[in-house]
Amino acid sequence: MSSIDQNIVRQFSSLDLFARQVVEGFLTGMHKSPFHGFSVEFAEHRQYNSGESIRHIDWKLYGRTEKLFVKKYEEETNLRCQLVIDSSSSMYFPFNNSSAEEGQRNKLDFSVHAAASLVHLFSRQRDAVGLTSFAEHIDLHLPSLSNLKHRHRVFLELENMLKEERMNRKSNLADTLHHVSEKIHKRSMVIVFSDLFDNSEKSLDDLFAAFQHLRHNKHEVVLFNVMDGQLERELNFEDRPYTFIDPETGEQLKLNPLSLREQYQQKLKEFEHEIDLKCGQNQIDYVEVDIADGFYPVLLSFLAKRNKMQ
Repeated sequence: MSSIDQNIVRQFSSLDLFARQVVEGFLTGMHKSPFHGFSVEFAEHRQYNSGESIRHIDWKLYGRTEKLFVKKYEEETNLRCQLVIDSSSSMYFPFNNSSAEEGQRNKLDFSVHAAASLVHLFSRQRDAVGLTSFAEHIDLHLPSLSNLKHRHRVFLELENMLKEERMNRKSNLADTLHHVSEKIHKRSMVIVFSDLFDNSEKSLDDLFAAFQHLRHNKHEVVLFNVMDGQLERELNFEDRPYTFIDPETGEQLKLNPLSLREQYQQKLKEFEHEIDLKCGQNQIDYVEVDIADGFYPVLLSFLAKRNKMQ
């Protein structure tokens, strides 16, 4: 697989510049950043002291108690974001998909381009960004920083992820998220890109115990469930036998997919509904992705939604 297609992004020489143009498009028409001010969170009240600023007085509480209290905030600092990308072998599906547009050739391609766009967006806001990539174990963990040298390192590592397809690499998202929870010492936004295909034998309860670990540590969590809609959700294959090969284990299975389509789709629908439900219960922002839509409209929709929430 090639990296960034220079025929498509003629004026750009790197993923950094590609992301820069994309972000300019995202912010066109938005009146404010979709992330600005995230890390300013109300913590508690304290009694107002005479002579201090009245800017943070809780006037609604005064109306109920006729006493002056000031809102205290946990932090007033820029956002810290940790991007977590699944680079197990299933993320390279569909394989050799060179005819697709930039940013949607396969699930990893989508995830890297989306992550790069977010890196540039956070950099515009002077926010700190980190990067974690993993398969069965964590391959790379760069803590969140906001300086230019660090941002270039993040883009370099993202670019490297596009250079080759790596087979027989299983995924273990649950253990990864526990490790990330322990590595991040300050409250952050954690954005996860994964297809949720896990060969570690961890259950869904194990996975959400890991997400709960992040939430317990006061991190905000966003999960992009990255799939190929036509092939992985719709099972849109010709009516003939195929040999399917699990890229993470090498296991082979011969069958006609149309004979199992209805049963498969029902099981997948139940699985994704449970994911959606558990994300809602744990206050995790869940984004269901079809890579055929392209990372630009998917991210634009996500950022527009956040913009309205501010």
